Amino acid sequence: MVQSLEYLKETASQTAGPYVHIGLIPKQAGFDIFENNFTNIMADENTRGERIIIEGRVIDGTGTPLRDALLEIWQANADGRYNHELDRQNTGEIYANFRGWGRTGTDFETAVYRFETIKPGVVTGRNGRDMAPHVNFWIVARGINIGLNTRMYFGDEQNANEVDPVLNLIEQAERRKTLIATRDDSGAVPVYRFDIVLQGENETVFFDI
Repeated sequence: MVQSLEYLKETASQTAGPYVHIGLIPKQAGFDIFENNFTNIMADENTRGERIIIEGRVIDGTGTPLRDALLEIWQANADGRYNHELDRQNTGEIYANFRGWGRTGTDFETAVYRFETIKPGVVTGRNGRDMAPHVNFWIVARGINIGLNTRMYFGDEQNANEVDPVLNLIEQAERRKTLIATRDDSGAVPVYRFDIVLQGENETVFFDI
């Protein structure tokens, strides 16, 4: 006899645990099980655009950097076009040697995540308004039931940031700063540093999408 759905109990929820690394970034977890691994390297030496590094930490409400967080990013290329034929809002070229999407975890020892990519261009939104160059983030870790979505903007794009329609949805100017990465030109490749704070006074702005 099939039990009526109205009497079935909800399945218990579970936060991301150790198996998320084995299934999604197995090489970092010490398992060589996939022929092709998704990585944090999104561009090669032939990809058009400014080569950059994005790195930072994921910090919990106690101020402790997480060493087991998993992050994914997706972004437009230097012409402001996403690497998908369904991106019809932007007419720039699709780069054959730029995936536009990357996945990594925070380092088990240093707690730092790192992506090697290119700086994106201005993107036209669905309403026809231009958006400042940005990178979309998705974060999961222990204690997070549903992945968190946020954006990273570039500190050296101040004029574009000031008119960005998404940043301007955030009423408190101080809160907008949690989405701005700082640029470091001390190395051979520019590094944009972007810490993600999960809770507390300097909590990063997350989006309900």
